[in-house]
Amino acid sequence: MENEICKISISTNWLGDEYIFYENDKIKRVYDSNSLSSDNTEWVEPKQISKHNKDKIIKNCPEEFKERIMLILDYP
Repeated sequence: MENEICKISISTNWLGDEYIFYENDKIKRVYDSNSLSSDNTEWVEPKQISKHNKDKIIKNCPEEFKERIMLILDYP
């Protein structure tokens, strides 16, 4: 089982959008596509995450994890 580093929410309005980062550099996204389809889960690669969403992830990232998350995301 992967060890979780942290969860970062970039939710807007009433739709959830959360990224979970793991020690093995894997990223899981849990999101709502609409009010009837919630908690969809997918594994994503950094290149699949838009620059806009990467900016939001880093902005909402706890300071103690920021450097590690930036490395995983290959940010900027």
